[in-house]
Amino acid sequence: MRFTRAASALKGTITVPGDKSISHRAVMFGALAKGTTRITNFLRGADCLSTIACFQRLGIRIENNADEILIYGKGLHGLCAPDSPLYTGNSGTTTRLISGILAGQNFATELSGDESIQSRPMKRIMEPLSLMGARIESLRGNDCAPLRIQGAGLHGIHYTSRVASAQVKSCILLAGLYADSPTSVTEPYLSRNHSELMLQHFGASVTSADTTATILPEPDLSARGIQVPGDISSAAYFIAAALMVPDSEVLIKNVGVNPTRDGILKVCRDMGADITLLNENAGNGEPTADLLIRYSSLHGTAVGGAVIPTLIDELPVVAALACFAEGTTVIRDAQELKVKESNRINVMVKNLSAMGAHITATEDGMIIEGGYPLHGAVIDSCMDHRIAMTFAAAALAADGETEIVNADCVRISYPDFYEDLGRLCRN
Repeated sequence: MRFTRAASALKGTITVPGDKSISHRAVMFGALAKGTTRITNFLRGADCLSTIACFQRLGIRIENNADEILIYGKGLHGLCAPDSPLYTGNSGTTTRLISGILAGQNFATELSGDESIQSRPMKRIMEPLSLMGARIESLRGNDCAPLRIQGAGLHGIHYTSRVASAQVKSCILLAGLYADSPTSVTEPYLSRNHSELMLQHFGASVTSADTTATILPEPDLSARGIQVPGDISSAAYFIAAALMVPDSEVLIKNVGVNPTRDGILKVCRDMGADITLLNENAGNGEPTADLLIRYSSLHGTAVGGAVIPTLIDELPVVAALACFAEGTTVIRDAQELKVKESNRINVMVKNLSAMGAHITATEDGMIIEGGYPLHGAVIDSCMDHRIAMTFAAAALAADGETEIVNADCVRISYPDFYEDLGRLCRN
């Protein structure tokens, strides 16, 4: 547990860890490329370390050095069968993306994770992989992990996904690397496009049109250098804290601002936030910028539709931020929050209500009446890293002391989060 009190202001400059989504993909795609891929600013959180461990078990040599990760790739068909089930820990990204890769191998693999992973929906990847010809089975018959995947010769398909999910899209595109014809995925809204950009960087033929991505099979992937930008999902807690606590001014360096990920900036600006982008850089298809955040008087807004996939992981902290905005904020079209590490709709409503917020759950989101002061409370993180970080930020603007139970779950994505937050706080 961790105890947090109000801060008088947040001041200073911070650099957040590397982007989790990009770190996962750099390891996976480097393993499938020929040659040595060098990754810098890699996120050494528990989830990304699970990805490294899985590919080491699949026969890939990986060096985890202090300043870089080296992936000695063996090409598209260089993986070998592990001698026991692969364990993905708490990582949904690892579980779903690696399933697409395993579907195209010439061996069978069992795949499982922790208690949370074993309750998260996998039918959304099992269905398209089966349509491509893979043999994939939920060993408990509940459409969740553990999974058994028997690799097979795959067929290209055009799949229409019912959810806008980068994990589903990426799983299908990765299986498409091993298919006998082009593979396409159409989403209801455009989800984050890190896989498309990085696969192109490694030499795959990937095209995008509106909400459809298409990949051609059997590319010759070549090793590349990957400089991972700062994770905007990790930056979101500092953005929110600076906007909530009066007299705050925080500069966050080198943050990824990919337009399929920057919904938190759009929503904050819709609420009246003072956010300035400095030193903008196009990068290797992944734009970055320094973010200057100043305390602002906020007002309520509506959050829904196409913006939801661009900030799905940031919606808990948006809900907390809305408590400090005048008027009503409505979050809708966010059913996906129910099947994250926790049911984030229920968890946010329960915990914010305990702090005095006027918040109501809906079938697909939340309604928050802002302007009511928050006070300290005992917060159950439900072992969800994004819930713990959200309430660490909210507590800085609340009266009294807040206790966060199982606060150390932040190691999943940001091992040094509390130390970095503490350095900015003036008490």
